[in-house]
Amino acid sequence: DDSTTRRLADSPSMKRAGNGLLLGLLVASLWSTAFLGTRPVVKSRLALHAEERQTGHQVKNAGTFQVDEEEMALQVKVKEHQEAAPKLDAATEVRTLVQYNHGFAVMSTNSASMPGFPGGSVVGFAPDQQGRALFSFSSMSSHTQDLIKDKRCSLTVASKEFKGAADGRVNLLGEAVPLESEEEIAEAKKLYLEKHPKAFWVEFGDFTWYRMEVKTVRFVGGFARAGSVTAEAYTAATPDPIAGFGPAVAGHMNDDHREATVAMIRNYIGIDVEDAEITSMDSLGMYVKVSRKPKAADQMQQFKLRLPFTRQLENRKDAKEVIVEMTRASSEFMPAKADA
Repeated sequence: DDSTTRRLADSPSMKRAGNGLLLGLLVASLWSTAFLGTRPVVKSRLALHAEERQTGHQVKNAGTFQVDEEEMALQVKVKEHQEAAPKLDAATEVRTLVQYNHGFAVMSTNSASMPGFPGGSVVGFAPDQQGRALFSFSSMSSHTQDLIKDKRCSLTVASKEFKGAADGRVNLLGEAVPLESEEEIAEAKKLYLEKHPKAFWVEFGDFTWYRMEVKTVRFVGGFARAGSVTAEAYTAATPDPIAGFGPAVAGHMNDDHREATVAMIRNYIGIDVEDAEITSMDSLGMYVKVSRKPKAADQMQQFKLRLPFTRQLENRKDAKEVIVEMTRASSEFMPAKADA
């Protein structure tokens, strides 16, 4: 009844829950705009929430929500840092993602057996020197039959470390055409077997070699990072050399030196986090998935930050030296290890 509702609404636990929910929404809104040029409209939404005319059965007097000024200032500072942090240009980032993918992606075709419906297949591929996907398709495959009737298709490629919406993915749109010359077929087979050394089926007689001629590229780099890249920019781009061995370096740091990454985040970005996992690395910096509990919040939140290197990397030796230098420069922020 109404008296019970009022008692629940006035209870400290309900007030904390309401405050925590609103703070969580506010923090998520700020972090999601880390790569955008505009700020979220926070004040007007909160004012609208407070002034909205209430009707029906609801919780009243749930407490007043106050945005912590120190937390707000910190979030603005980090947002500005992230906007200015050096990153690969979009074409290079896309080209790098496709180059170092595990070699499998989702191909979408126009169905030959069900006109008007899209078909989807997980296919193996290898990129050539211009980033064009190479395929070896059986004549019995449904996507092969689709391409014979309509060569238009798209290929959705996720980053090698893909685990969710915060990770990068690329959608290549174009036309898949069969290779004709023996020279092109020989080169395609060489590149494909480098990517898929156990693909013995490419020698079968009913398999045909295809190459995707890219017409345009759609790219999603994570939350609030999306756009398109022209075919010309994509094919002209060169994969970042550091990203090729980046996963090995990231794995070593995550397994053995996680506290060093936490310290570097504090020193170079200015935010305290409870955990930091390197998800990818390139010649200009690292993407790090961090966990922290905002001030006055009850729940841990995760998001990605860009941690730039102090100088551009050229090779594996540079990667080791720069990370060691940055770790030493951040030693005062190193988390204390628990006693054995």
